[in-house]
Amino acid sequence: MAERGDRGGEQAACGHDSYRSPLASRYASPEMCFVFSERYKFRTWRQLWLWLAEAEQTLGLPITDEQIQEMKSNLDNIDFKMAAEEEKQLRHDVMAHVHTFGHCCPKAAAIIHLGATSCYVGDNTDLIILRNAFDLLLPKLARVISRLADFAKERADLPTLGFTHFQPAQLTTVGKRCCLWIQDLCMDLQNLKRVRDDLRFRGVKGTTGTQASFLQLFEGNDQKVEQLDKMVTEKAGFKRAFIITGQTYTRKVDIEVLSLLASLGASVHKICTDIRLLANLKEMEEPFEKQQIGSSAMPYKRNPMRSERCCSLARHLMTLIMDPLQTASVQWFERTLDDSANRRICLAEAFLTADTILNTLQNISEGLVVYPKVIERRIRQELPFMATENIIMAMVKAGGNRQDCHEKIRVLSQQAAAVVKQEGGDNDLIERIQADAYFSPIHSQLDHLLDPTSFTGRASQQVQRFLEEEVYPLLKPYESVMKVKAELRL
Repeated sequence: MAERGDRGGEQAACGHDSYRSPLASRYASPEMCFVFSERYKFRTWRQLWLWLAEAEQTLGLPITDEQIQEMKSNLDNIDFKMAAEEEKQLRHDVMAHVHTFGHCCPKAAAIIHLGATSCYVGDNTDLIILRNAFDLLLPKLARVISRLADFAKERADLPTLGFTHFQPAQLTTVGKRCCLWIQDLCMDLQNLKRVRDDLRFRGVKGTTGTQASFLQLFEGNDQKVEQLDKMVTEKAGFKRAFIITGQTYTRKVDIEVLSLLASLGASVHKICTDIRLLANLKEMEEPFEKQQIGSSAMPYKRNPMRSERCCSLARHLMTLIMDPLQTASVQWFERTLDDSANRRICLAEAFLTADTILNTLQNISEGLVVYPKVIERRIRQELPFMATENIIMAMVKAGGNRQDCHEKIRVLSQQAAAVVKQEGGDNDLIERIQADAYFSPIHSQLDHLLDPTSFTGRASQQVQRFLEEEVYPLLKPYESVMKVKAELRL
């Protein structure tokens, strides 16, 4: 997202001449891009400095109402060009912005960042951003689940060939298969909500987490330091702050956050891989627009490009977990700065990537197309083999010998398989059974024995129970945002 303000025109002018992450320029939503923008970050820094000053004033430090008001009036007055010039000289981003804020707040300049360390604004802002980014992702994930739940309910009874090892297996239903996808996403929704709600504020802790600078400011008054920490935490909208920190909040938090986003990536990759395979089988397709081109060389092609995009980005999302794992493992003692540059990249990229795949998957799930006749034809090709056990049992009930019947079926099945594999013909096992006088006692039962719905077990009932007992209650908190349609930038 291009910055607004002093550098906006400069960035717009050189936008085609310098690299920008495709996540920001092509894929992620404007709202997620803004949460990770420089404007949002540095505005939050200023808000944190204001909250700190307000709390310090309330607890008796000599900070005037005029200074507080001056800070309030300049929260959005960010001179990005000045801040960049200051950072070039100081090689310190926080002090660059302390000076820049102080420049437009001359009366408050002396008390900005009073008692704080860089991580007061850096880490607390990161936690605010993580929380707000979760608040953008959660309703998007809920909408994906809702769209797929509608799809599963509508097709709960539609038999389809199941696959294990991508080889034909027992029948399931289209709706039941979709519930496999939904169940994974429900686990992701619950886990993301849990981690979002468990986020704790770093709070007001000082350079090594001991709060020594604030204890000095309040002349050894331990209670006031505790109150200061609590007041700023509440102003930031957090229920709890860490009691123990080094200079930073523990980087284990980043591991947990990115591990759950990586898990979401795995869920989406599995779903979209299934859709791609079903598209190849011509049983299901993602939405395909009227003027969409599948191939520059092959005009007839309808490639599952949205699902492919999801898989591509999901792979990237899954790999990002290695960054916080390694960062947390090499944080020496109270802190080392080799976390900083890495976290600038991996945290933003993880959320922008997750945002993109959820937007895209919602778009897919709102327009999935099923081809029942193709599904029916594939079932007809495979069902005769699957029905052989039922045919044997029917023959035994009609007075036949189980072993004799098994041998007859074995011979006819191999003949039918040879027609399919060697001659490219259709599966004619049932025709062979109908032509064999041995099976005459059950010829009238064959249509019933080959009814696909008799091979899907309790799939339909499982779909209904799963949706009613597990999915719909989970989605209830998100009812107000369910009608929002997915919009893809490209």
